[in-house]
Amino acid sequence: MARVHLFADEAGNFDFSRKAGASRFYILTTVAFPEGHDVLATSLRRLRFELAWEGVDFRREFHATDDTVAVRERVFEMLAAHDFRVDATILEKAKARPSMRSSEERFYRAAWAYHLQNVLPGVLPQEAQLHVVAASVGTGSRRREFLRSLERAVRTSTSATARVAFWPAATEFGLQAADYCAWAIQRKWERGDEWPYAQIRDAIVWEHDLFRDGEVSFY
Repeated sequence: MARVHLFADEAGNFDFSRKAGASRFYILTTVAFPEGHDVLATSLRRLRFELAWEGVDFRREFHATDDTVAVRERVFEMLAAHDFRVDATILEKAKARPSMRSSEERFYRAAWAYHLQNVLPGVLPQEAQLHVVAASVGTGSRRREFLRSLERAVRTSTSATARVAFWPAATEFGLQAADYCAWAIQRKWERGDEWPYAQIRDAIVWEHDLFRDGEVSFY
């Protein structure tokens, strides 16, 4: 039976205020690889060794926020050589009703539920199994709460046999690819920086501003 692996990362934070450091948007991004995620993993692994040979001193996984411009360019160049699909749900946090953001976990679950209900019809063939692999959020009991929220969103979004993995991005190259895509989309929405976005534009199938018609800001 076919199994679809859907890799996910988020950009932005759960600070619902206008304080310095609070993101305007919360962006949930998923990446699917029709050719299979193993092909991507092999390419990223090879790139990492090639960059190390060229003198890059890696201290952690590929991470768009922290990587140098030169490394980012190489990662985006490598991604462009692969067949992949990017979907993103953008939430302008100030327009989220207080009931939706009464807790971080509730907001997270709502974002996931909306995203999956709109994206899964395009990525999950009939009778296929679904494996959602998401970058973990929080630690300890908070991590468990976020994981339960994600599992609940998956259960309510599909009748397919589904499993959820909640891993640190360092453990999986698919998550590192999702990180790069989420970062590129965030740069466009938060800063108007189009260059990273242009590198993945052709792979983006669904990019939806959930509250685009909202006229009320709650803070």
